[in-house]
Amino acid sequence: MSPIDALPKTGVLSPAFEHATSDTGAFGSERLPRLRGLMRSELRLVFLRPRTAAMLGFLALVPVLLGIALRYFHDGSSTGGGDGGGGLEFVNQVTGNGLFLVFASLAAALPFFLPMTVGVVAGDSIAGEAHSGTLRYLLVAPAGRTRLLMVKFAAILTFCVVATLTVALSALVVGAALFPMGDVPLLTGDTISMAEASWRALLIALCVAASLVGLAAIGLFVSTLTTIPVAAMATTVGVVIVTAILTSIPQLSGIHPWLFTDGWMSFGDLLRSPVPTDDIMRNLGVQAAYTAIFGAAAWARMTERDITT
Repeated sequence: MSPIDALPKTGVLSPAFEHATSDTGAFGSERLPRLRGLMRSELRLVFLRPRTAAMLGFLALVPVLLGIALRYFHDGSSTGGGDGGGGLEFVNQVTGNGLFLVFASLAAALPFFLPMTVGVVAGDSIAGEAHSGTLRYLLVAPAGRTRLLMVKFAAILTFCVVATLTVALSALVVGAALFPMGDVPLLTGDTISMAEASWRALLIALCVAASLVGLAAIGLFVSTLTTIPVAAMATTVGVVIVTAILTSIPQLSGIHPWLFTDGWMSFGDLLRSPVPTDDIMRNLGVQAAYTAIFGAAAWARMTERDITT
């Protein structure tokens, strides 16, 4: 009897394992349909959890609270210029144009709320399977450890995009409901049409999602180190907090360019004319470097992991 035949058939296997051991899964003859099936199973596992729905609902609530505060409680005393920091330049523009609520909400959610939700999903990716006992079945099945890791990481990246778009779309609806909409003044003083500003808003949302890729890789790696999902989640979120503290200390400015959070607010350059791309590209480069380093570390850990424990 093979190890697969000896495994329980129902009740304990994750959707990804059930697909991996099905006739059309890992034992099938075509790799692409197999990979697509594993990806569909993993996305269902991530997005059908009540916890995920609760986190996305919380993210959608951030623009609502910010919009209400600016609409009914903002006294207009903050009139900082277009070169302000920390998202203040977006907040000061919201009352004049509701589209700026998208940018202000992303700036408000990026330092903690978005990383927190990504940390939960990434930290649970491997550790959750190990804790439930399904990881050993996934690794015994001929789905491949590298393929499994790629599918897990792709699902985390998908969540990064969905979470960011949730904030942006909620902010767009709330901004249109509470504030006037029209031609958009850029931070450099120029004005662009609503149509062009909408495209820039989409690019900004994608830029914010890309800024979370390095954290996703860190969380995936941490998740391979433990069988306790809560510990992996807390560690990943803790990394964000510690990095944010390091970023706020001027005496440590020498290491700031090497931190994955340093370029998170560079998306604001997409609201300038012409668009300066240096900071944006540097941020994307840092995220790629963190992804390569911690992705390789996660792969090394997975390839040597003892599946019997």
